[in-house]
Amino acid sequence: MQLELTDDQRELQASVRAVLERECPMRVVREIVETGANAPADRLWATMVELGWPALTVPHEHGGLGLGAVESVIVCEELGRAVAPGPFVATATQFVPVLREAGSPEQQAAFLAPVAAGERTGALAVDDDPGAPVAVTSSPGGFRLDGVKRHVLHGGRADDIVVVTGEDAFVVPGQVVDASAMNSVDASRGVDTVVLDGVEIGDDRRLPGGAARTARALQEARVALAAETVGACQSIFDVALEHAKTRVQFGVPIGSFQALKHKFADMLIAIERARATTWFAALTIDEDDERRAIAAAMAKAAAGDCQRLLAQEGIQLMGGIGYTWEHDMHLYVKRAKTGDALLGTGARHRSEVATLLGL
Repeated sequence: MQLELTDDQRELQASVRAVLERECPMRVVREIVETGANAPADRLWATMVELGWPALTVPHEHGGLGLGAVESVIVCEELGRAVAPGPFVATATQFVPVLREAGSPEQQAAFLAPVAAGERTGALAVDDDPGAPVAVTSSPGGFRLDGVKRHVLHGGRADDIVVVTGEDAFVVPGQVVDASAMNSVDASRGVDTVVLDGVEIGDDRRLPGGAARTARALQEARVALAAETVGACQSIFDVALEHAKTRVQFGVPIGSFQALKHKFADMLIAIERARATTWFAALTIDEDDERRAIAAAMAKAAAGDCQRLLAQEGIQLMGGIGYTWEHDMHLYVKRAKTGDALLGTGARHRSEVATLLGL
C-alpha cells in the first residue's frame, strides 16, 4: 500500500488548487450565499466540465478517466479548502460510485457516459425520514416510489437521483420528484428534501446490485465528504494562523503567546490525523482492502473531530471579528459543519467503528 502521493497525484492536487484559486475566490462564494444566485456555481461547473473533472472516476469504457478514490479525495479536499459550490461532490463522489458499483453495464453506459461528458449531473438520496420511509410497490413495467428523502446534496438541481431504500436502489429522473431547499447552515450549495409522490419508473432504472453493492459505494462517498471537511478545516487553520501572525497585542503578534501556540499545535494535529485517516481509507477502497468499511467510518469520525475543534478554536482565535458576517471565517466553518452532518456525523461513525470491532 503506497501511503505517499505519486508525482501525478501531486500534480493533480496543484492544478486543482490553482484552478480554484483563480475561478473560485471567496467573493464568488459570498455572491452565492448573499444573493442565492446560481450563475456563479454554474460558471464554475462549466470550467470543471471543460477540464474533465466530472469524468474523474468514471470508467474508461464510458468516457471517463478511470481514476480512483485517492484522486477523488485529493480533489474534494481542495474543494473544501475553497468552499467551492456546484454539483461535483454529489455527482462525482456519490452518484458515480453507486452506478459504478451497483449498475448493470447497460445502466452504466446510459448514466455515466453523460456525466463524464459534463452533460448531466447526479445526486444520492440515502437517509430515510423515520416518519415517512420510502415505500416501493410494483407497477406495470416497473415500480412506484412513495416517501421522503432528506439532506440530499444537490437534490434540487440534479438530472438524476439514486434513491436507496431497503434492499433496493433506483435511478430516478430529477424532474419527476418534488424537491425543496432545506434551510442549511451552508448556503453556498443546495441541500434538499426530495419528495417521491407516486413516482413511476421503469424496471430498467432499478440497480441490480441493490443495497449490498450500494453500501460499498457509500464508503467512497463518505470518505470524499471527510476529505472535503478536512479541506475546509485547513482553510480555517490557515486564516487563523495568518491573523495570529499579524494581530498585535502588547506590542507583539498574538501568535507569540504560548497559550495560542498550544492551540495551533492541537489544531494542526487534528487536521493531519484526519487527513492521514482519510487518505488511508481511500487507499483501502482503491485496493478493495477488507478494512475498507472500518477505515471509511474512521475517516468520517476523524473529520468530525477535526471540524469540531477547528470550528471552535478558529472563530475564537480571531477575536470579535471571527463572529462577524463580513469576515470569511464563518463560510469555512459552515462548510466543515455540513460536511460532518451529511451521510452521517462523526459520532454516528464512531459508533459504527465500535460495531465493526465487535464492541
